[in-house]
Amino acid sequence: MIPQNAFSISTPIQLNKKIFSWTDRVYITAYAPDFNSDPNIVDEIGVTADDKITVSTSGHSIPYRLSETGPNTGIFSGYVTLTGDPTLKGSTGVDGEGTNPTGIQSACNPTCGPTNGFLPSSNNDGVTVSFEYNRNEVLTGSGTINWNQGNIQWLQPNYPVNSQAILQITDPDMNLNPDAIDKFDTSVWSDSDSGGIKLTMTETGPNTGIFQGAVTLTTDLSSSGNRLHVSSGDTVTAEYIDRTLPSPHPPSDQMRLTATTTVGTVLAPLEQAALSNARIVDSTGKSLSQVHVNQQIQVVSDVTNQQNKDQPFAYLVQIQDNNGITVSLSWITGSMEPGQTLNLGQSWLPTAAGTYTAQIFVWQSISSPNALSPSLPLQIQVR
Repeated sequence: MIPQNAFSISTPIQLNKKIFSWTDRVYITAYAPDFNSDPNIVDEIGVTADDKITVSTSGHSIPYRLSETGPNTGIFSGYVTLTGDPTLKGSTGVDGEGTNPTGIQSACNPTCGPTNGFLPSSNNDGVTVSFEYNRNEVLTGSGTINWNQGNIQWLQPNYPVNSQAILQITDPDMNLNPDAIDKFDTSVWSDSDSGGIKLTMTETGPNTGIFQGAVTLTTDLSSSGNRLHVSSGDTVTAEYIDRTLPSPHPPSDQMRLTATTTVGTVLAPLEQAALSNARIVDSTGKSLSQVHVNQQIQVVSDVTNQQNKDQPFAYLVQIQDNNGITVSLSWITGSMEPGQTLNLGQSWLPTAAGTYTAQIFVWQSISSPNALSPSLPLQIQVR
């Protein structure tokens, strides 16, 4: 008979994690020194009616055995591989192209183990290992099974042109086979090629759940395979559709995740355009040294696009009196080609003498007031 106090360890059945993905590998450790029946050999538990082990998920269970980690250790171990549920995502699969986990269950006769067990599991499940001994006394160890929200990122915020950019997606739910290197495709595009490419993401090793893909950024060739056509200054965007979202999302839900990087020389936001040579001219374009009341004038400056791409813009002129009250605010919008310089101006008709300050701004647009250059002040004396 096995003594009542056979186990002195507080958690005699331990799993390697508290939370597992649906296709994870579950490592089991049982501390059972009283089942070390022969100090000279590697013993097993789970092979008789007196030391029964069962591994279960919701609606599925298999009888199991564990092997001693070495002669005379009294510690027994093994692992079970979770195989998911191929019906949860249906024909679209977890990658949108029909790929699904196997969902297989081992046929055990009379037991499986210590490392060849396969057990189906769902996205909101649990795994339990029960050890029945000493006339129906049972010890258990358990963990939960959940889907995870993936993460997508470029390994660098900026890459040179004609180099390789590395995209990384982390999602344990896409590690469908812990013994193999899994793969799936994701979308990548640039400002210069909005159609982009399908990039194959390859697991960094069996059972890592971390996937990487290398994109060759080329300015000379068209996009093909893992080659993406870009121009210096482009933003490159990668998209991952996560179809295995954690609770409370239902299995049918999916989420679009994106990550961006830039290519080539990228200017700071306030260096994307140069604003200079602020001046006052009359209706004919002649520079004015003085301004009179009720005289139509133009507040003019030079704006240069310092980027290697087209840049939409909004040119704003705000005029305030010497009390800081805005008496005029006007703007024009347009687009500049790479390196182009424009002479831009807004008209104003002063109705009272005084000292005024014109503040000139260049923004990305009126709806997106991101400054492309530091503002430029200009003092105006009206007589």
